[in-house]
Amino acid sequence: MFRLRCGSSFLRRLLHGGTVNRDQVLQQLQVCAAEDQVLDVVGKNKAKLTVNHLWGCCGSFKREPQMLRTVKVIRCHPQFLTLRVLAENKIALMDDLTLVDMLYSFLRFNVDGHDSLVQQLVSEAWLRIDRLPMESLSKFSMCLSDLHLQNSALMGHITSIVDQRLSSIDDARLVKILTSLMISMSSLVSPRLRDALISRAEELLDTMDPAKYNNPRRMVQFMRNIKHSYRPLLDKCNKIILINMSRLDAENISMIMGLYQGLQFNSCDFSLAVKPRLTELIDSSTDPHSFTKLFVALAPMASQEIRDGLENTALLLADELTPHQALAVAEALQDIQSRNLSLLNKIASVIQRNLHVYKPVEVARITQALFLLKYQNPELFAKLRQILRLEEGVISRVEAVVTQCNLNDLNTISVAVAKWLRNEPSYRHNTPSKYVRLLQTLNRCGRERLQKADRLDLLMEELKYTTGEWFEEMLLDETMVTLKRMMDQIHWTNVPALCLFLTKINHICPPLLDRIATVAIKDIDKIQHWGIYATLLPFSVLNYDSADELYEACIQCVTAHITCTNTFLSLSVGSFEPHMLVLLGYTLALADYFPEELVREIFSIKFLGKLDAKLETLSDALTMRTRLRLMELNRAVCLECPEYQVPWFHENYCQQFQKQGKVTASPIQQQIHNMLGEVLGGINCVRVAVVTPYFYTVDFECVLDKRLQPLPYSGPSTLQISDRGKVYWGTSSEDTTRDVLPPGAQRVAVNFLDSKSFCKNSHHLRGNALMTKRHLEILGYLVVQVPHFEWNSMELSTPNAWKEYLKKNLFGQLSS
Repeated sequence: MFRLRCGSSFLRRLLHGGTVNRDQVLQQLQVCAAEDQVLDVVGKNKAKLTVNHLWGCCGSFKREPQMLRTVKVIRCHPQFLTLRVLAENKIALMDDLTLVDMLYSFLRFNVDGHDSLVQQLVSEAWLRIDRLPMESLSKFSMCLSDLHLQNSALMGHITSIVDQRLSSIDDARLVKILTSLMISMSSLVSPRLRDALISRAEELLDTMDPAKYNNPRRMVQFMRNIKHSYRPLLDKCNKIILINMSRLDAENISMIMGLYQGLQFNSCDFSLAVKPRLTELIDSSTDPHSFTKLFVALAPMASQEIRDGLENTALLLADELTPHQALAVAEALQDIQSRNLSLLNKIASVIQRNLHVYKPVEVARITQALFLLKYQNPELFAKLRQILRLEEGVISRVEAVVTQCNLNDLNTISVAVAKWLRNEPSYRHNTPSKYVRLLQTLNRCGRERLQKADRLDLLMEELKYTTGEWFEEMLLDETMVTLKRMMDQIHWTNVPALCLFLTKINHICPPLLDRIATVAIKDIDKIQHWGIYATLLPFSVLNYDSADELYEACIQCVTAHITCTNTFLSLSVGSFEPHMLVLLGYTLALADYFPEELVREIFSIKFLGKLDAKLETLSDALTMRTRLRLMELNRAVCLECPEYQVPWFHENYCQQFQKQGKVTASPIQQQIHNMLGEVLGGINCVRVAVVTPYFYTVDFECVLDKRLQPLPYSGPSTLQISDRGKVYWGTSSEDTTRDVLPPGAQRVAVNFLDSKSFCKNSHHLRGNALMTKRHLEILGYLVVQVPHFEWNSMELSTPNAWKEYLKKNLFGQLSS
């Protein structure tokens, strides 16, 4: 039985003027060793209990997360109702502090928000709210959050009080009170109050005891709640959290990791510290609650050996997992792409017998996780489909709420409808009008929301995760009109978010980019280092060549820190994470910028060592992307800046990457191959899928002598045909050999450019296609690029027209 620990504050409030010896009720409470004994005292002394006695009884019950069974024991005791009735009858006699403490205590024991006791306590506290001290105001705000009243007028009143009293919160001892209030009222703060709260929190953080790590954690949680990433405060909070890493348990670490992820905040030092700390906690995380937190946090970054151990432990604990713990483990298994069939079967079994517990959105998460894990269980999937099946009533409910949805919500609904239509033929055949009507409603609501939008910051928040076919086909044009309408609201604070969005939608818009460049140049010193990468992204990726001044300003800002500190690695505030610095270097290389300080920093031994350590903590997808960008940057520096003497060290990486799979030849590439054979006088004058030095792959290669006559290769060039009839581009050792060219001869590369090589709204060439052309020319090629819109145009609709097109591009450049 959970033992009671009577708090010293309770005793102080009962020890009045030496009367303690005559207080028989107090004496009985003092000797209680269990919660049922305390409640027995309540039942025997109903008429004698004072407000202080009642408060003392409630304060004696110490609820802990791992002792939730204690809550059930207390709530089921017959005298718990007596305690509640007595408390309700004495509300008017309670002082302000006791009133709020009593409400807080009863809510901790899951007394329903509609219970008359809770209603009366809240009403009385509201009457006294203007005189409540900050500590009680903080606790009262947490109670309102528990009651789902965080958006109520009452919470608005608390927010106003905090705004008025904020200047008086100047003591580090009040940090806990302030941060708790910040979290509770986060949904109601204005931009002005938001900035004031962050400023005050940052000031207090510098004076508080660094051992109290929950204060910075709550600050991070506040920023996550309001979706505002203020980097200076994040860095300071992260520094204190790192100091306390050895004291953090798996649950705290998991919580902080989730908050960081929600803020898109990456800290190399945090990642490097978390991994060994979580590894230390493996032996002590033996109960389902702590182990689930550990598994979710550690498995994605652990070595295969540690993953195997975690999976073995998960298998042993599977039957003890709660439904939601099983869901968390399933999603973690999806993240690491586990193939442990025994564990998958066990987790699926727990999920299947608890399907009645899950909400529809959780069933959708389960379905997605098991589907991506390629888990085979027809019976379970049938039950999941049955739960997710879209009935007429559900469609009506969706239609009823879409007018209240933001753009991200509308996009999510559209994706769901598309999946239903694609995966359930019965829906399409039986009730197509329902979906047509719903999609039309989504389109109308989306357009209306864009037309009524008047704040760019709020719009960017809605657009942050919006993508997909529905958005691009139905709302993209309207979105661009709206963004251009709001150009005067572009500010250095929203420039990174806007740039990320423009890059994501692959849409080049000169007026917007010019405005962004002007704003960013003016306030470049205010943009945090992580935002510089985001700011440059659309200019480089979309190949916008009218931003030289912006590039110079960004490069100057970045290299200034390298010059001052000699290394990014020593920066403690506002620095680039190693992988972000690599991505920035590649982004600059796309636009043909190679600042020497930055290049030498990235390719220093010390930096590459820290990058390797960082990559061990990132997701597999981000790790692969970073390694690819490092290779491409290495290649670009070697080709374009040989004077930097950076060695080419990606030969083995490229060979391994090349062996991972063969690329299927499209019908158009097959057609071009045949046409080139006719134009050049024989198929043996064309090589396909040629791997160049530094591992570019050229679709087609031919060699023309000084008289522009094609030179045949020593062996015929053929496309490989698989046993299933598919045509593949194949590479072999023959392809990689470099023939010595006769004097005056020219090597020609012919590349077909599909839609991915161009901006979505124009025929403007993207930065990576332009850089490829630049590098092939350095390698000695004459580069002929065949855009898809030219090859598929009405002008080129006959074999003769295609051949003339190829002749003009092959021979015209050399003869001119």
